[in-house]
Amino acid sequence: MHVLIKGAGVAGLTAAHALVGRGAAVMVAERTHGFANAASWYAGGMLAPWCERESAEETVLIRGTAAAGWWEAALPAGSVHRNGTLVVAPLRDAAELRRFASRTSGYRWIGAEEIGALEPALAGRFREALFFPEEAHLDPRRALSALRQGLEAQGVVFSGGAIEEDRFDLTIDCTGAARIGEIKALRGVRGEMLYLQTDEVSLSRPVRLLHPRIPLYIVPRGGGLFMCGATMIESDDAGAITARSLMELLNAAYTLHPAFAEARLVETGTGVRPAFGDNLPRVTRQNNTITVNGLYRHGFLLSPAIAEEVAALALGAELKRGNAR
Repeated sequence: MHVLIKGAGVAGLTAAHALVGRGAAVMVAERTHGFANAASWYAGGMLAPWCERESAEETVLIRGTAAAGWWEAALPAGSVHRNGTLVVAPLRDAAELRRFASRTSGYRWIGAEEIGALEPALAGRFREALFFPEEAHLDPRRALSALRQGLEAQGVVFSGGAIEEDRFDLTIDCTGAARIGEIKALRGVRGEMLYLQTDEVSLSRPVRLLHPRIPLYIVPRGGGLFMCGATMIESDDAGAITARSLMELLNAAYTLHPAFAEARLVETGTGVRPAFGDNLPRVTRQNNTITVNGLYRHGFLLSPAIAEEVAALALGAELKRGNAR
């Protein structure tokens, strides 16, 4: 079976991985070389289905629990870090921590002593926290690059030129936010992030700082580099980060640890996440085209399950056609 995948973000690459593993011949069409225009390039990379349940439907938890294992199998050893997630809140926002706990599962309450044992940099800064031990994280940029390299090694062709779609048995559209305005009810949700670098703070896992207005997560990338995000603004504007968002993210990072005030701001970025009204992804088929869209903020968490769904739908249909001949 010859398959054309449109889009080289996380949805397109995971779909290609699932299809190649089942014997399909795959070409990936990309608008530009590299990942700089993909929303997944600016993702946090948190494989945190229990935490995401705080604001997402149960299906996100159900479909996301296998994501860490999928990524471990697909990427080089050591790419996935299974250190859990720590959720904290300043004393004045203790009610937010209890609200978060009431909407999630898979955690245990820990006190100041265990917080310090898990993250020495945060010792004495918080009285209590929620620890989600089964969660994991990865570096999205390294993951995308490694996944692409692995696909190329398996014979997947990446093309930025004109392609004759008629010569393929099936087209899989994973172009995400580019379809806003074309797919009914698909909207954009703007996310803004920044990278900070400091040798004054060391973290082993993602830390979520709860706040009534702008919750923050900080994900360690190694070498004193931290990804801080992310805003959720109902807009498909992909322009530069706003001054307000920058100040809020920096203030939240400072609240987590004062040393971030002296950190170097090495990068800011924005991405438009495609989402439907229920914030859940959809996989649809019309004739010889399968469309995957609406991954919202769950790209790395849900794309493995979506990729398996796409492969089953694509190859199942092929098998039926073969039996009918």
